[in-house]
Amino acid sequence: MLNTRVSLLALIVCILSGLHAGAQEQDENIIQINGVLMTADSLRAVPNAVILVKNKNRGVEASNLGVFSIVVYKGDTLQFSQLGFRTKEYVVPADLKGHYFSLIQLMTQDTFYLPETIIRPLPSKEQFDYAFKHWRIPDDKYEIARKNTNALMLRALAYTLPRDGRENQAAYQNIEKVNATYYGQQKPMNIFSPIAWGKFFEAWKRGDFRNKNAY
Repeated sequence: MLNTRVSLLALIVCILSGLHAGAQEQDENIIQINGVLMTADSLRAVPNAVILVKNKNRGVEASNLGVFSIVVYKGDTLQFSQLGFRTKEYVVPADLKGHYFSLIQLMTQDTFYLPETIIRPLPSKEQFDYAFKHWRIPDDKYEIARKNTNALMLRALAYTLPRDGRENQAAYQNIEKVNATYYGQQKPMNIFSPIAWGKFFEAWKRGDFRNKNAY
């Protein structure tokens, strides 16, 4: 009975030792990669690129400056992809020492040539030509703003719009200023003004005061 217990205890110790050794070996294979993605021709940052661990369905996204950080196992393969660039792969060396590694990944631009496409709002070319000549499209916001700031429009608005509070206050203060100037005395009259008499004679010669109903 005693021998059985000793054998069982020895077996448990061996299993725990094996698990501990496996966990230590797995921890030794973990590595954190800090890196930056740059263009191969001008060494500019590649923003918002996607870094995936191949065949493991996990990854990270680079920052606006192309900087990224990811934790992987030694021997994993990293895939770098971004719109407008060729996809790159990097195999993490299995014999790296330590748990931290710095990486600069260069990305090569890839050009896509799309076939020519003509988009028309109407089914046939004849209908489009007719609409282009005769349709009256309402003004957009830019055109409305341009018309509202036209010099003639601003002048018309100045004559037709009522005064605001500031303008009414200024006009009232001008009237009070004139009244205060002639306070306690008779205000001057334009009956003896040669300029006013000159305007009167010019209007009389033009016939401004003629009774039009007499004809």
